[in-house]
Amino acid sequence: LWSPEKDKKSIARMTGHQQLINCVAFSPDGRTIASASFDKSIRLWDGRNGKFLSTLRGHVQAVYMVAWSSDSRLLVSGSADSTLKVWNMKSRKIDQDLPGHADEVFAVDWAPDGLRVASGGKDKVLRLWQH
Repeated sequence: LWSPEKDKKSIARMTGHQQLINCVAFSPDGRTIASASFDKSIRLWDGRNGKFLSTLRGHVQAVYMVAWSSDSRLLVSGSADSTLKVWNMKSRKIDQDLPGHADEVFAVDWAPDGLRVASGGKDKVLRLWQH
């Protein structure tokens, strides 16, 4: 975690993933950072100081991408297991499991209104999901 306008030294060194990290994303409110990894997990970190908060488990293969809803209440993840998962940040549990891609899911994002998720992957298909 860095604060480049103040110092060239990092604020925190956040460790814990067992394999390479594919994606990091700040929640829109800045309070949480989510990291996605080949270790099949998503880790949550405090966005202010980098302290570890929680691990989200549910994917059975590498997690490639995460994206936050605009209200920071939900997180969507895309994985090599061909699924998307929508995570409730209050309970830190899976809110919705979205199978449907025929292969790995590399890209996910929320619509600004928080009602839809778009995803794309190795199957060369872009999907739109209603939440």
